[in-house]
Amino acid sequence: MITQILPPLETKGAPEDDTEVKDALDALTKAVDDKVKQATDDAHKATQDEIKALRTDIAALKRPGGADDDKPEKVEVKAFWGFVRGGTEALEPEERKALVVSDDTRGGFLAPEQFEAQLQKELVEISPIRQAARVTPTTAGRVVWPKRTGTITAKWVGETEERSKTEPTYGQAALDVHEMAAYIDVSNWLLEDSAIDLASELASDFAEEFGRLEGLAFVNGDGIKKPVGIMQDPSVPEVLNGSATELSTDALIRLMYAMPAYYRNRGSWLLNGNSIAGIRLLKDENGRYLWQDSLTEGTPSTLLGRPVVEAVDMPDVAANAFPVIYGDFNAGFRIADRIGLSVLRDPYTQATEGLVRFHGRRRVGAGVIRPDAFRKLKMATS
Repeated sequence: MITQILPPLETKGAPEDDTEVKDALDALTKAVDDKVKQATDDAHKATQDEIKALRTDIAALKRPGGADDDKPEKVEVKAFWGFVRGGTEALEPEERKALVVSDDTRGGFLAPEQFEAQLQKELVEISPIRQAARVTPTTAGRVVWPKRTGTITAKWVGETEERSKTEPTYGQAALDVHEMAAYIDVSNWLLEDSAIDLASELASDFAEEFGRLEGLAFVNGDGIKKPVGIMQDPSVPEVLNGSATELSTDALIRLMYAMPAYYRNRGSWLLNGNSIAGIRLLKDENGRYLWQDSLTEGTPSTLLGRPVVEAVDMPDVAANAFPVIYGDFNAGFRIADRIGLSVLRDPYTQATEGLVRFHGRRRVGAGVIRPDAFRKLKMATS
């Protein structure tokens, strides 16, 4: 704000000429310019100071350990490194108490344990049918789809010939929703002292285990408190392999072309790794391998020109087994999710033992709704 830069101009009487007014205007203009320049310089300096402070913060974050470098070290860690640098004489009394004495006769000290904030897990293989099938949400315990079981029949007729009446027939395809459940007890100490969010890890573990369990049921479920698996469904047509110990090139071709073209042209192969190892050696009558590796990252390899999906729960090649199935999983297999994943934290039931109980549950239904969209390969009995 510019105030009282110059003494007020005399307003009584007219000036002898314009010189006095011009000089006053020039002085006022210069004063305004000086103030604007000063304000600009001040703003620029403030901006530069802010940028410098931000760069300092960024540099701190880029240091090993990042922002955690400014956090106080654990007393046992500080004590150990103080001991390394200057011996016990350089330590405070509480730091000496924090050192962990080793078992050797020299009376050395053990380096403090380091807890990695990453949980190491065993590999869990899950059948990928959920990724290939059609998945729909549901709010009911049973899902019913209308199904046409018979079609209209027409025939050629003459100009005045009587027309015969035909009617389509309809039925229903139903899937029952089943439940999976598990619980685990975790000590309060572990929940409090863990360097990771153990509760979130448990939810992830529940989802992983339920995925493994449902994948097994989608392939080989017997229908008892679980879905009927695609390989156990008696309505899925089968093609004979002709051998009990080796997969046949001719049988695979017959299997594929036994299906209606609509499903065949959208189908995928489902088999396990052991069966894939055997199929990769098969050739057609011209000596060309049936198996073709993928040439593009992210796209599957093919067998007879159609994608191959590896499923750990598919049976091995053996007498009377069904190691291979081909079909349009999106059209023929349906999964109905009622409850995706529910995790309940119960701190009361086991409270007297210092434990927290976590309950996990999932409700899902699944099954074949179009058997004609599949063909499975049956090995000979002997």
